[in-house]
Amino acid sequence: MGTFIKNGTFTEFHILSFKVNGSVKILLFAGVLLMYLSSVFGNVTITVLVCLVSKLHTPMYFFLCNLAVQDIVFVSSTLPKLMAVTFTGDTSISFNGCITQMFMFILCVTAEFFLLTFMAYDRYVAICRPLCYFLIMTQRVCILFASLSWIFGAMNSLFYYLLIRDLSSFNVKDINHFYCDLKAVLRESCSDITYIKNLFPVESVFLGMIPFGQILISYGYIIRTILKIHSSAGRAKTFSSCSSHLIIVIIFCGTLISMYMIPDSQNYQELEKVMSLLYTAVVPMLNPLIYSLRNKDVLKAIGFIFKT
Repeated sequence: MGTFIKNGTFTEFHILSFKVNGSVKILLFAGVLLMYLSSVFGNVTITVLVCLVSKLHTPMYFFLCNLAVQDIVFVSSTLPKLMAVTFTGDTSISFNGCITQMFMFILCVTAEFFLLTFMAYDRYVAICRPLCYFLIMTQRVCILFASLSWIFGAMNSLFYYLLIRDLSSFNVKDINHFYCDLKAVLRESCSDITYIKNLFPVESVFLGMIPFGQILISYGYIIRTILKIHSSAGRAKTFSSCSSHLIIVIIFCGTLISMYMIPDSQNYQELEKVMSLLYTAVVPMLNPLIYSLRNKDVLKAIGFIFKT
């Protein structure tokens, strides 16, 4: 296999995706297509409802709207290419296309970590300090929190974009993943990337584990408050909602942090691809269902839209 040189002979990468054939390939395509359409439909629905229905103009739904937009961008930057590779067999992706995919992926992942953190804080204030809720979660604070999420995401993705763009060459042009994953691309680089790999544990701590820890602390206080509720029905309902939120957070944060904390190994590359499907496809599909579409306010908003 020849060496891929950005300004030389080769001008593209090849996404190897999953090693499947025949009926399994059809099932993979159908499954990914279903997850993609479900994710886009659910998140577009949330975005439209929050924008059009004034009763949903609250801090919680403001953050959910930002999360929905982020999820739409997230799945649209990775899953269509996976479906195209699976359906057509054309594995090629240009260097610029690969870098763009990485940029959007890092932006969305970083933004989601912070959005989930701010959403957990919002729920903490709403449940643990309800009398102070609208004094703390003002419009200005909500806009600041959402803006910081997107700004941190953009800065982190731009930082890696500048690092990857200047890499001179790669051992092979095949990427053993279903999208241009940062670790998978760096795995094939001929350049000295030790300094980039050393950033992974540091970033995993500051942009992953610390926000994740803040989320767990917020939900810890929430659960403690829930246990003090005298009504068993109210306690069960609130605990059910919070536990489902926490499960989604653990799946998203846990898989991502673990993948970038553990050392790179050839033995785990196929497992990495399967785990990546959890946060690139499953979580964005479940977010609207877990956070929004089960809420009475959202169901009433849907009815209101259809009546008008």
